[in-house]
Order: sequence, then structure tokens, then C-alpha cells
Amino acid sequence: MTETTLEKRPVRRFDFQQILSALLRPRQAFAVTTTESRSTWLTPMLVLSLTALLVVLVSGYFRTRAAMMGEIPLPQDWQYWSPDMQDQYMQAQQLTQGTVFMYVIPLVTSWSGLWVGWVVLAGLLHLGSTLLGGRGSMQSALNVAAWASLPFAIRDVLRVAYMLSASHAITSPSLSGFATSAFLSQVLARTDIFLIWNTVLLIIGFSLADGLPRGKAFVGVAIVVLLLLAAQAGIGTMIAGLGGAAVQRPF
Repeated sequence: MTETTLEKRPVRRFDFQQILSALLRPRQAFAVTTTESRSTWLTPMLVLSLTALLVVLVSGYFRTRAAMMGEIPLPQDWQYWSPDMQDQYMQAQQLTQGTVFMYVIPLVTSWSGLWVGWVVLAGLLHLGSTLLGGRGSMQSALNVAAWASLPFAIRDVLRVAYMLSASHAITSPSLSGFATSAFLSQVLARTDIFLIWNTVLLIIGFSLADGLPRGKAFVGVAIVVLLLLAAQAGIGTMIAGLGGAAVQRPF
């Protein structure tokens, strides 16, 4: 009966009905997705792109308003900076208050990170799955990686809701406010319940799509997620160091 139902399932280019199923009933959703021989990643990636756009627009609005009111965020170690460094920082902040710096660059960065990160994540997971004996394809890896990323869309919506209720942009993402070093701050900024949710969905998805035992799927996904988290934190730390100040993030 299940196979008949899956065969009669209509083919949709944009399958928004599958979104709630992927979030609330992941095993059922991935079981359906893995039976299809076509690319189904467009719907979740479109949703993630739209929510990322909302975060950039709302964050840019409040950052622009704060700049117009003379409210410039200061780094945590501001008091230890020399007067010359403080003057350079204030001048740099004034030069980055235009539309390009508040909206265009953050949006391009956000979308580039989203789409490039998705391809890299899927590629590494497919490689790891193959080494562990998985039978999946790159197309199935792209599908699973996209659908498993939907928790980040919920995170974006919550960020937008918080900024609208608090009337200011978020300056300390996730747990980064508790960090004692630049690298740890970058790691904690990307670590939250939504990352854990995403990891769980990836394990379920690759276990079903590639025919992996749950233990092997856990090992493969955990290694890839930790490697990417460390790489992103390292790049963020380098950028912050080159800029002489903490990187300004929408959340």
C-alpha cells in the first residue's frame, strides 16, 4: 500500500506541503524523498533564501536606524584599544552605513554562504557516506542536505520576530556572548538547538537515502558537521582579526 501511495504522489516543482512533514515527521518525509529519482532540493533552498532575505532586511533596517541615531556598537575590548585604533574604528563604521554595506553586501554574503555551503555539505556527506558503504548518489545527498537545513529557516523567522519585538538588531548570536576568545565566539555563534536539529535530520536522511546503519550515519554526519563548524569558525576569526574588530552579523 505504501509503495502504491508513493507512486501516485504528484510531481511538483515546488512541494511546500512537504516542509512540515520534513520538520515534524522526518522519517516519513525522507522515505518519500529517497524514492524519487528527481531533484527535490529547490523548495527548501527557496524557503531558506527567502528567510535569509528577511533577516538581512530587518537587521539592516535596525542597524541603519541605530547609525542615524548615533548608536554605534562597540567591541567588547574597546577600552583596551589605543586612541588611534578607536578613531579608525569609528571612521570605518561611518563609512559602512550606506545601503550597500547594510543590505547588499550582507545579502550577497548570506546567499553565497547558503548555496555554496549547501553544495559543500552535500559533497562531503556524500563522500563520507560512500566511504562508509553508502549507496546513495550526489543528487540524493543534495536533496537530503537541503531538506535537513529547514530548521535554519525557523531560526531565521525567530530572529526576525525577536528583532521586531526588541526594535534592534542582534549583536551576540546564539551563545557567542559567553565566549572568552575570538575562535570560541565564532564557534558558539553557530552552535544552537537548530544546528542539533539539522544534524539529527541529516542522520535520518542519509540513513534512509544511502542505506546506512544508524551508527555509521551518525559518525559520518557528526564528523562532517564538526569539520565545517571548525572551518567556518576559523574563517570568521581570520576575518575578524584582519578587520581589527568583531565581525558584524545579523544574528
